Amino acid sequence: MRILSVSELTKYIKDKIESDYILANIWVKGEISNLKIHSSGHIYFTLKDQESCLKAVMFRSRGRRLLFRPEYGMHVIVRGYVSVYERDGTYQLYAEEMEPDGIGALYIAFEQMKQKLAARGLFDEGRKRPIPRIPRVVGIITSPTGAAVQDMLNIMRRRWSGVQIILAPVLVQGESAPGEIARAIGRMNQVGGIDVLIVGRGGGSLEELWAFNTEEVAMAIANSAIPVISAVGHETDYTIADMVADLRAPTPSAAAELVVPDQREMQRYLRSLQQRLVKAVHNNLERNRQRLKACTNSPSLQRPFLITGNRQQTLDRLTTALQRAGRLMLADKSAALANLAGKLQVLSPLATLARGYSICTAADGKVLTDSGIINIGDHVHVILDKGSINCTVVSKSNAAE
Repeated sequence: MRILSVSELTKYIKDKIESDYILANIWVKGEISNLKIHSSGHIYFTLKDQESCLKAVMFRSRGRRLLFRPEYGMHVIVRGYVSVYERDGTYQLYAEEMEPDGIGALYIAFEQMKQKLAARGLFDEGRKRPIPRIPRVVGIITSPTGAAVQDMLNIMRRRWSGVQIILAPVLVQGESAPGEIARAIGRMNQVGGIDVLIVGRGGGSLEELWAFNTEEVAMAIANSAIPVISAVGHETDYTIADMVADLRAPTPSAAAELVVPDQREMQRYLRSLQQRLVKAVHNNLERNRQRLKACTNSPSLQRPFLITGNRQQTLDRLTTALQRAGRLMLADKSAALANLAGKLQVLSPLATLARGYSICTAADGKVLTDSGIINIGDHVHVILDKGSINCTVVSKSNAAE
């Protein structure tokens, strides 16, 4: 009897399982549980149904190809192979492909991306900018070989021949398309002088339009300093780029019509403005002419004496009354002024000096009212009614003496 070690038995079971051609490439459907997306990029999860569960792992090299993000409770179909994880002695499914069960992976990815970017405010109407009415320079980011670019060029040149067009040729489908589109938007912003960008392509399947549903392109549009018009596919196609852009055009041809005005319509509009301006000036002149005619034909201007004749007597009477009132007011003010002058004369220091009094000041100019603040030998200045004298104090007496 042969006795096996645990590792030998585990390896034997692993070899048996891996040699089964059915288990080497199998599709399994179930509900995701115990989901863990590791920082390394590996995805660990369990597939379960009502009766059983199966451990599974999808390594980073496979996981990064997923168009959607696996979520807990999501029903999926997984393709891979079954093997044994020798350390734990457990068998598990090594997933290589995964798609939602019942709903397409692209639809799931589209909804997940839409929710993610909406939460970041990229679809808010408040951040969308107006498109210039008459742009001088238009940048176009699209495939140089598709029919869409020729349609846009022909329409814009026919509608507005003076517009300058800068084309950035890019791939619009495939794995490298999102990066090329995003970099082209960045380069257009560095050029300077571009008024508006058109980013888009012609129609195609959801897979062919997928570059315009990626986060990379959405962020490039959101970060563009130049207003962006999204023109992807047909009128029924709706992409993430349409939601982020400042304006959505249902088709590339519609974008060309939206971005520049029709010069023939503009000429008709300008002619209409010119006619309205001429008519307005003519009407204004006619109104003023009628007003002037009405004024010159008025009786007052033709016979001005009718205005002044009956009012002359009233004017004379008012003039006389005004003069009389002025004389009375002047007499009253003169009497009041004389009264105030008399009072001022009585109180004036000059009148006091004229009655024989004088004003004595110390050397610093202060008026002396008390002999106690002056000393014998000090010099004082005496102001008289007529003139002044300088004196030396030889004696003094206090008021109490």
